[in-house]
Amino acid sequence: MSGLYIHIPFCKSRCVYCGFYSTTRASLARDYVDALIMEMALRRDYPAAGPWHTIYIGGGTPSQLSAELLEKLLSAVDCSGASEITLECNPDDVTPGFARAIASLGVNRVSMGAQTFSDARLKFLRRRHDSGEIAAAVDNLRAAGIGNISVDLMYGFPGETIGEWRSDIRRTVALDVEHLSAYCLMYEEGTPLYNMRARGEIEELDEETSREMFNVLCDELHAAGYEHYEISNFARPGFRSVHNSSYWQQTPYMGIGAAAHSFDGSSRQWNVADLRRYIKSIGEGVVPFEREELDADTCYDEAVMLQLRTREGIDLDGVERRWGRERLAYCMQQAATYIDDGLLEHCGSRLSLTRAGLFVSDMIMSDLMLG
Repeated sequence: MSGLYIHIPFCKSRCVYCGFYSTTRASLARDYVDALIMEMALRRDYPAAGPWHTIYIGGGTPSQLSAELLEKLLSAVDCSGASEITLECNPDDVTPGFARAIASLGVNRVSMGAQTFSDARLKFLRRRHDSGEIAAAVDNLRAAGIGNISVDLMYGFPGETIGEWRSDIRRTVALDVEHLSAYCLMYEEGTPLYNMRARGEIEELDEETSREMFNVLCDELHAAGYEHYEISNFARPGFRSVHNSSYWQQTPYMGIGAAAHSFDGSSRQWNVADLRRYIKSIGEGVVPFEREELDADTCYDEAVMLQLRTREGIDLDGVERRWGRERLAYCMQQAATYIDDGLLEHCGSRLSLTRAGLFVSDMIMSDLMLG
């Protein structure tokens, strides 16, 4: 079984750090939902076109869609075999009525972009919600019967202290959510945040403090009973993100919508990142996409990059089975120094990052890859 990703690009406003494809053209929402439904019909023969084990509605801000449009969209999807249906939400969108509406549609997991409990930093990020709306949204989801809630946090803000970051973590833990994702603030070229730094209006937090913040994150969440199952992700036992885990294990999936990506096991394809072009092309019966065929070496490199992100690490038996003993020998040869230095751990048929190795994961991945 495969996963279905549905991209909803609409946002009420743009955050300063966001480099994802999104738009504020909410007037096109109805036409866009019609196009999504049509794309699913056009791609019914795609190798990874169901049955769906997981469904993930991301963005953008999917909670900007009305309950009516979400119902129209999900009514066109075969959700019968899906064990996990996730909807990304902004806290201020999660009213009691909205929470009840999505629960009635079968949504059983919500991923919520809280980012921080500091109202000043929320304003800096140009987020629409305030800190009080985060807890209110969790309460509304619980009252509607949704028992799997994930919260996104950010750290590494200009001028942020360790104590302030620890407070954000503890306030999230106090909400008793099942899952938490945490990301260091990134300065992606072309974003307002990047330009603010370039103009000298803000100063990026130093690497040593950011590293200590990550250590605090790991320690606090471990003490609170969360497992650190992927570089940026933590879960209560039994509440890992099934959909995202399929990405890290190279399970085929289909993505629909503008800028959505798909993977069928041997190729990747991605739709045009242009809302109007997407709607127009789908209306003409043509899915506007590009494709990349993946050779064996590329598949190996992706396996290294994706699997090393996870707690279980690289499946060495799988490497030998898929690419042969020579490739396995290469992998272990490249890993040897990192094992000796305590940055990688070799246990049975698994090769995984240690806590220290997480801080240099990009370098380790690069050295184990071919390209």
